[in-house]
Formats: sequence, C-alpha cells, structure tokens
Amino acid sequence: MTYTSVLAKQRRFGETTRTDAWWIQPLLVFLGFSAFIAYSTWAALQGTDTVHCYYWLGGYNPNANGANYLSPFFSPELFSVSPDAPPAVFGTLPAIWPGWLPFSPAFLMMWVPAGFRFTCYYYRGAYYKAFWADPINCAVGEPRKTYLGERYFPLIIQNIHRYFFYLAVVFIFILAWDAWDALWFVDAAGKQHFGIAVGSLVLIVNVYLLGGYTFGCHSFRHLIGGFLDSKSKVPVCAKGYSCVSCLNHRHMLWAWMSLFWVGFTDIYIRLCAMGVWHDFRIFTF
Repeated sequence: MTYTSVLAKQRRFGETTRTDAWWIQPLLVFLGFSAFIAYSTWAALQGTDTVHCYYWLGGYNPNANGANYLSPFFSPELFSVSPDAPPAVFGTLPAIWPGWLPFSPAFLMMWVPAGFRFTCYYYRGAYYKAFWADPINCAVGEPRKTYLGERYFPLIIQNIHRYFFYLAVVFIFILAWDAWDALWFVDAAGKQHFGIAVGSLVLIVNVYLLGGYTFGCHSFRHLIGGFLDSKSKVPVCAKGYSCVSCLNHRHMLWAWMSLFWVGFTDIYIRLCAMGVWHDFRIFTF
C-alpha cells in the first residue's frame, strides 16, 4: 500500500480558524512598544538643549529642594552640554564634536539597554508578531512565504544577546548608585542629609524592576548554571540557577514593568525639574 502526504495550503495573511480575539495581544504590544520608542526618542533629543537640563533635578534648579535625581536615560552622563547639567564623567563636550551634529548625553548610553531589549528572547517573540507579523499570532497566516531566519542583517544581531547582557549588568550598578545618591539631600548650608522622598522611591523601584528583568535573563541563566549537564554536582551553580529561574518564570512581567517604569522615572524627574510636579520629601535625618 502506498501512502501519500499532502501539505496543507499555506494560509493567506490574517487567515485563521481561530475564533478568539487573537489580534488583541499583538495590537497591545505594538501600541506599547511604539509609545515607549516615541517617548524615549523624544526624551533623548531633549538632551540637546544647551540652556535647560530637565533630565536632572539638582544643582541650581530652584525646584530641586536639595534633591539629586538623574534620569536613567542619561546615566551615566559622560559629557555635558548644559551649564545646568550635573558634573559629567569627562566634563563638557569636546570641541572635536561636529557643530552640525546635535549631541545629547543619552545618545552615548541608550544604545546599550536598547540593544539588550531588542535582542531579548522574550521581546523577539513579542515584536516579531506585533511589528513584522512573523507570524502575527499562532495559527494565523503571515504575509511572507519563506523564512530567512536570523542569518542576515538586522536579525543576525540577535545572536549577540549575551554580550549585551554583560553591558546591561554594568548599568544596573550605575543606576543603583544613582538611587543611592537620591537618598541624600543638601540643605541651605551645603550639608548633606540622609532622607527619602517620592523621587528617591521612584529611582529605587526603577533599579529593582530593571534588576529583576536583567538578572532573570535567559543568558544569565545559562551563564550561572545552564552550561552544566548535572547542576547537582556544583551546589553553588545549582542554587544560582534556581534563583535566576524564579525570575525567569516571570520574565515577561519583569520586561514590561521595567520598560514602562524607566519611562515613568524620566517623566517624573523631567516634570519635577520643570516645576510641574513637586517632589514630596517624606523624611530627612
């Protein structure tokens, strides 16, 4: 007896037998990502202002009230372009920077967290559906007939995710230092006092959420114990692997919460620096 197999006809774009509202998830992802990309790009471009420095609440800003908050989009600030900016790591922008090319401190920093998220294993599945319809959802027809994989630009850069992870970890410690600075307030006499304000909590929560997302990364999971065939033979690695796995189980939640909280952190600092919001001091020693 001869058996023949017949391949199912490929679905047309959007064609499916699903009866649920399958389009809601990719739509929400598209709107969420688009909103964050639009805002973060706008915020980074505001750093080109050589008169105002609204990404930092501190210094001579009359609204600072002794606070020292730096937006995570601009940390660490390697070069400054505004006299109202915090002291930069390397001082003011060098004269060799082309005058026709706008400069923002965020331009030197944001490519690291952006690259880390763009190559993230969870985010790939999310934006593949939402932006490239590859496929737009499970069992739903996609607009192409062939699959190129991740062998060509730009998708080939997905393979360097673990290297972006190494850089992203450094940023967690930098932002943790910024959160520590946010716990110290300067009085009229120039003396520092330990305290907590709403802005302090905003920066602390930002580090907490970004840390949960970063240290729950699949690459870190492999690095700390996933490379072993039998983790039980190395108890330290086994314990670390289990700890990272706990974060990894909620990787999607950590990813979205940290994404929007880092945007909110910039908004909070920006509006306080502009005098739109007032940073409430809870207590000071």
